[in-house]
Amino acid sequence: MAHLGAVLCIRVALVVVLLPSLLATVAVAHNDTGEHKNYLIIVRKPYEYDHNVYKTVSSWHASLLASVCDTAKEELATDPGAETRLIYSYRNVVNGFCARVTREEVYEMAKKDWFVKAIPEKTYKLMTTYTPKMVGLTGAPAAYHGGLWNRSNMGEGMIIGVLDDGIAAGHPSFDAAGMGPPPARWKGRCDFNSSVCNNKLIGARSFFESAKWKWRGVDDPVLPVYELAHGTHTSSTAGGNFVPGANVMGNGFGTAAGMAPRAHLALYQVCSEDRGCDRDDILAAMDDAVDEGVDVLSISLGDDEAGDFAGDPVALGAYTAIMRGVFVSSSAGNNGPNPLTVSNEAPWLLTVAASTTGRKFVATVKLGTGVEFDGEALYQPPNFPSTQWPLIADTRGDGTCSDEHLMKEHVAGKLVVCNQGGNLTGLRKGSYLHDAGAAGMVLIGPEFMGSMVQPKSHILPVAQIVYLSGEELKAYMKSTKSPTAALIYKGTVFGDRKTPEVAPFSSRGPSRQNQGILKPDITGPGVNIIAGVPVTSGLATPPNPLAAKFDIMSGTSMAAPHLSGIAALIKKAHPKWSPAAIKSAMMTTADTLDRRRRPITDQKGNNANMFGLGAGFINPTKAMNPGLVYDLTAQDYVPFLCGLGYSDHEVSSIIHPAPSVSCKQLPAVEQKDLNYPSITVFLDREPYVVSVSRAVTNVGPRGKAVYAAKVDMPATVLVTVTPDTLRFKKVNQVRKFTVTFRGANGGPMKGGVAEGQLRWVSPDHVVRSPIVVSAQKFLNGNTSSSDHAGH
Repeated sequence: MAHLGAVLCIRVALVVVLLPSLLATVAVAHNDTGEHKNYLIIVRKPYEYDHNVYKTVSSWHASLLASVCDTAKEELATDPGAETRLIYSYRNVVNGFCARVTREEVYEMAKKDWFVKAIPEKTYKLMTTYTPKMVGLTGAPAAYHGGLWNRSNMGEGMIIGVLDDGIAAGHPSFDAAGMGPPPARWKGRCDFNSSVCNNKLIGARSFFESAKWKWRGVDDPVLPVYELAHGTHTSSTAGGNFVPGANVMGNGFGTAAGMAPRAHLALYQVCSEDRGCDRDDILAAMDDAVDEGVDVLSISLGDDEAGDFAGDPVALGAYTAIMRGVFVSSSAGNNGPNPLTVSNEAPWLLTVAASTTGRKFVATVKLGTGVEFDGEALYQPPNFPSTQWPLIADTRGDGTCSDEHLMKEHVAGKLVVCNQGGNLTGLRKGSYLHDAGAAGMVLIGPEFMGSMVQPKSHILPVAQIVYLSGEELKAYMKSTKSPTAALIYKGTVFGDRKTPEVAPFSSRGPSRQNQGILKPDITGPGVNIIAGVPVTSGLATPPNPLAAKFDIMSGTSMAAPHLSGIAALIKKAHPKWSPAAIKSAMMTTADTLDRRRRPITDQKGNNANMFGLGAGFINPTKAMNPGLVYDLTAQDYVPFLCGLGYSDHEVSSIIHPAPSVSCKQLPAVEQKDLNYPSITVFLDREPYVVSVSRAVTNVGPRGKAVYAAKVDMPATVLVTVTPDTLRFKKVNQVRKFTVTFRGANGGPMKGGVAEGQLRWVSPDHVVRSPIVVSAQKFLNGNTSSSDHAGH
């Protein structure tokens, strides 16, 4: 097969797609005396051209490097196996390599016929018990083998690969009790010793290749030990084993388990506390993961900037993954609630937003007047007296209680009211207050967090309350000369009827890379999630041994592994489904109503729009039997990429190792016509009529089925579905349809954005596609929905 857009990764100084005109003005010294840096090099010539000369891809890449690097040439002359300048030789996700070179050497490469472009090194970042029951996996509370877990055998035999920082091997969440051996297809390795590598944690590797340049000559593998708690938390969320008695500081007691507790785990360490997540390490990890036999990849990292898919390691690696049938779940990012902030936008990725779970660790502030404000506290001291303590607030500056104001004579024996923010963390403020003899602290959250609280394990009695409660508290303090309040700890409380709520930090759409595709795709639990950690993050002493091994974390990083584990369950039950079919099953069955049976809201209590919620909140039970799916093959994305304006070389680099393409020979597919489970259209030009095409596949348990179209849209948009009835005679039969959108009265649509839904309804199933219609492209960040219809 011929491939355009091969890739290599090299270390050099500046950015580039180098141009001949630039090269003509540069005097090139063919040596490596300059500064060496990492570069990802896209090359034109694929390995197949030279596979008879070079026995391995890495030796071929080394020869390309030697053609411009003197030291690499010398190394190959003395030792044909030498690849010391070569950091990574990619086989799957991109056709090329990553190496250490100078700027002059990049200029020299640009003269070669195999060279396309060089991309400089880039760093990405991490998107930082009760949830199995919340999403309906466990069935009856007393029977962990009920519900969806029983139908999917809890993901037995599935392999979930996690790209993250390190892992606490030996943690009880990674115990092998009840686990069978990994499937025969598994080709990976676990670099820890046999006492912690087992049938649960079958893979553990570090990809800190740059460290090998720092300590050159060290051949021993770098162990993927934890630097942060992130990788342990996400891994145990996706596929942690059962751990009875798990709790956080004595709260939330229960049996902890990941979404797929019988799935195997493979951890690929690509992030560190000081370096972040290096692009070249991410590519290398995904390159190996697809070869080693994973079924699902869980990726809780991303880039805040809107980079194109041709240079995005997650997009590149995920495309190769879906070609191999590997499902990829990724985090949407933590830059909400601002619009146009969503990360991991490629349509072949599942992009996951975060929501609350309905579990709270309640701490009540009871004022001297009897008025109560419910907040939260992770550390709840036993037998704490319900004494009315004098209240005092930091009245200087922004009220954030900077350390110079926390003097003993001011705060001893009092409850101190502080705003979050300033130059101290909440934990540090509490520590200073504790040392100064304060009775406790009331910590007020920022306004943008709305109704959400992220409690910490403080060293002194604390209640964290929301901004609006804080405003009422301050008003009370101003109304009396001797304000008082008590702290009342109520422990873990379940069943918040407003759950789920979209988290304020969860990044919002629309997508910057493909505005015609709704992102995020779906929402999962991501606020105050209990999961395994190597050490807890708070200052209070854990009250029992398991409390030292579990903690809460919040972020879309926590939401993505929930969906990763659920994908493993669906894939176990439906092994022939494609990644796109699994995604469709999740999206078209997602819930749009909270426990009150009202539309899901955001942190302000407003109805959440689709740019925050996506298709809705995951419902695994319904996703297991969706009725119809919107399916896509990896090849179906090629004309879509051509339609986005990517060059032949760029498209070929994205779809590697598929054959190279010529976009001119392909009918471009507009974003609106990609066979996606959601629909986004723009009525921004005459004649204000847009038609989209879709095809659905019958995956229902019975071959014969009839579905009728039901459309819910505001009156500002007229919608026609043709045909409006789909009849199926057998399983896997495909039916096509067209949806046409018009502005009311034949003119432009009134208002900014209209949201609605298309439902294909049968006696057994409702297959729902969210719809977003906009009067203009999303260029100015104005994505507020003026009209809603249907939930």
